[in-house]
This record gives sequence, C-alpha cells and structure tokens, in this order.
Amino acid sequence: MTEQDVLIVGAGPTGLVLALWLTAQGVKVRIIDKNSGPGPTSRAMVVHARTLELYCQLDLASAVIEAGHRNPSVNLWAKGRAKARISFSPTGATLTPYPFVLVYPQDHHERLLAARLEALGVKVERQTELVGFQDADGRVSAHLRLPDGSEEVSITRYLAGCDGARSPVRHKLAIGFAGSTYNQTFYVADVDASGSTANGEVHISFDSSDFVALLAYARGRGRLIGLVRDERENADRLTFEDVSHRAMDRLRLTIERVNWFSTYRVHHRVADRFRHGHVFLLGDAAHVHSPVGGQGMNTGIGDAINLAWKLAAVLKGQAPDSLLDSYEHERIRIARQLVATTDRLFTFVTAESRFADVSRVEIAPILAGLAFRIGRVREFLFRILSQTQLNYRSGPLSRGTAAGVKGGDRLPWVDMAGRDNYQPLTAITWQVHVYGTPRDEMRDWCGARGVPLHVFPWTRAHGTAGLAADAAYLLRPDTYVALAAEKQAPELFDAYLAEQGITLS
Repeated sequence: MTEQDVLIVGAGPTGLVLALWLTAQGVKVRIIDKNSGPGPTSRAMVVHARTLELYCQLDLASAVIEAGHRNPSVNLWAKGRAKARISFSPTGATLTPYPFVLVYPQDHHERLLAARLEALGVKVERQTELVGFQDADGRVSAHLRLPDGSEEVSITRYLAGCDGARSPVRHKLAIGFAGSTYNQTFYVADVDASGSTANGEVHISFDSSDFVALLAYARGRGRLIGLVRDERENADRLTFEDVSHRAMDRLRLTIERVNWFSTYRVHHRVADRFRHGHVFLLGDAAHVHSPVGGQGMNTGIGDAINLAWKLAAVLKGQAPDSLLDSYEHERIRIARQLVATTDRLFTFVTAESRFADVSRVEIAPILAGLAFRIGRVREFLFRILSQTQLNYRSGPLSRGTAAGVKGGDRLPWVDMAGRDNYQPLTAITWQVHVYGTPRDEMRDWCGARGVPLHVFPWTRAHGTAGLAADAAYLLRPDTYVALAAEKQAPELFDAYLAEQGITLS
C-alpha cells in the first residue's frame, strides 16, 4: 500500500503537465500509464502561443521551441492555385512573445515532458493500470495492476483521470459524455516530401470533394491530414495509396516516403462533469473534438495548469476544498465553446454539395486573404487560434474591471525595451502588478502577506494593451487576472481573498 497527494492516471501531455506543475509546487504525485512507453506516433502536432506562455513557468518554452518547428505562415490553395498566404507575425508580435504556429510532434513532446519530470524526481510508472477505485472518507483507494501482474492499493487524496477519450476513470464514475461521432473518416500520414510546398510552412489545399493539410515539422517533413470522401466499411485497413491524392498533387508535392499512416473517426463530446468528489477528469477524458485548429492537446494542458495550483493550495491548507469546484466551472465552459467552434469549422470543411465545394474552393480562400488585410480581423483570428483569447470572466474566482482588463482575463502582454511584463509570471505564485506608481498602502499589504509586487513605469503601450494607469491587478498562480482594481485599495484585496477563503502566507 502506497500513499501520495495526487494519483495521475495517464502519461500523455495532460497528465505529464499536471505532474510537473504539482511537483514544482511541492505536491507529492504518482503518475501511471498502462502503456509500455510514450506514444510512438506524432498524434497532436501544434503547440499554441498560450501554451508556450504558460510553459515559461517551468522554463519549458525555450526547449519546446528549439525542438519544434516554427511555421511562419499558413498558405491556402484551391485547385492548385495559391489563393492566400497568411502570416500571423505582424499582428501576433504585439500580443505575445510567440507569434507563430509551432509544430512539435506529440511523441517528442511527451518524451521531453517525461524527462523533465524525472529530473524533478518523479518517474512515470509504465505498464501500470488502474483497475478500480473507491472514493470514501476523504480519500481515494485506487487498485492498480503492476507490470508483473500483481496488484497494489494506492491511497491518494485526489485522483486525476488523464486517461484519454475512452477514460476508464470516467466510465467508473458513470459520467455522461454527451456528443456524437462524425460520419467522415480522416487519414493522417507522416511523410518525407519534396517540391516547392515542402518548404517548412503550413499549406491547406482545397479541391472539389477533396481536402488536405500539410503541417511541416521540418523542411521536407510533415504531417498530411486529409478526408476519406467515400464511405468505406474497411476504412481501418486503408493504406496511403487508397486515399485520394488529388488535393496533395495540386500542391505539387512529391511524397518520397510514408513513415506512418492511420485513419480515424472524429468525435465531438464533452463530459457532463469534470469533478466527482475527489476525482477529476482532464484532457481527452473530459472533452474531445475535431482536430481543426490543433486545439485539443493545448486545451488539455490548460486543464492541467488550471487544476494544479488549486490542488496545491488545498493540499497546503491555503484554500478550502470548494476552490476545486472552480476547475469544472472554468474549464467546462471553454470545452463546450471549443467543441461548438471546431464543429462549425469541421462542417464547413467536410460538407458535400455543389454549393459547399464552391464556397470552399472559390469563395473562402479569397475572403480569407481579404480579411487578413484588416488588422482587427487578423487580431481576432490570431487570438482564437493561439488561445490567447480564452478567459474566465464568468468564473467564480473573477472580480473587477480596470480599463479593458477584467477579472478572469489573460494578462495583456506588453514588451518595453526588452523588459516585458511576463517576466515575473515565471513564478507559480500569487502576485500584484501595478502599471504606474504604487501607493505605500499597496506596498505594505503585499509585504505583510509575502505577495510579490511588480511595478512597471506607465507607458502609452500599456494603455493600448488595455491596462489602466495606477490600477492594481491581482494575478493567480496560473497567470490569469483574479481581481482588477482601478484603485489600489488593500481592503478590496482582503475582501476578495476572504470571499474565496484563500490565505497567501
């Protein structure tokens, strides 16, 4: 019989990030996975800007960027003609330190995360399977099957189900997984390729009744994602030669070698609950959706970082157990919103009719090119794709407004002469930001509670980003704004913390 604070089931990116963030905050974790090693294929590919921002908390961003491949542009093609080249850099560079689409295969990503976790003293326990659990008397008794076939009982305060779309944890809890499966079958292929479009950028090619996307993860190497248009009962036995090559041929792409090929059906589902007693669902165990926009893995990582600081606070006695209810409230709304958005895009890409073909091939690429010439449209679309627009404004932990920033918002990023306001966010801690002149009362309040106070001399750039001069922003350990206060009034901060039952020392 073993004991720990949190038992994590599943060692994909979501589970590994949860283990990393908890361990960094002094929480004793155990992470198990029924497989013998990290996934051998490059399933999820895209790491978005918001994930990289959060990765700075554990000095992961630079390592991921160095190992991955920056795609500077997205190119739209229709019937073999280049229709639009969309670059996010001009707009994104004012919004985030990471104004690009980073392609980093999931198998490599998992190995990096597991190595970082092992360096902190926690090793993934492979070929270890959860066979059952009981949640009673303030703890969870988890029954595990070990690699040699023997069984063990592991006692834990909390259990985190990061065990994928078929989650045994979710099934054990009998939590509904509302949604359905799309009729269409997709294929994915990791390939070595040559040709003018094997240039290290993203290319999306539309043709009549055909579609393919190329995500480059090196020059001459990438992933093809396409649609199997005709319904086939034996879709799981298809090979690369069986699928339509019309759209990829239109990219003037020569496939030199197929390193991996698979087909799959796409689901869109969200669990009815993300918390049940001392058990939580995260990542694909809680929500699955179409791969449009590469949002899935990033959303699971967001789940993990949202939950990690809350679990740490409760386990350290700095917050009541009710704080953990905010995990479901904040993340289930985002999951539902994401499923609805990707569902609309998926329907547009896969619809079969003459009108749908004309819309995809003739109209959409032209409109996309024109829209991206409009700054506000370009910014809006970048924020959606990069997940920098995600917020918890309606959440139970969000209070106040100061200029354009509300409680629950991602803190706007501002870079001034090489010193940006995200540098202090590398610490997983509560902190206060003042853009302007701090009052003595605010300094005293922060000093008495051990809360870091970060002061940035006011500039016009701060106002452009939506911040208010001389306002005070209380930031959560996951870098979102908890309280935005136009006036530096310590009593507002005390009232907020008392309402949530949070202590900061």
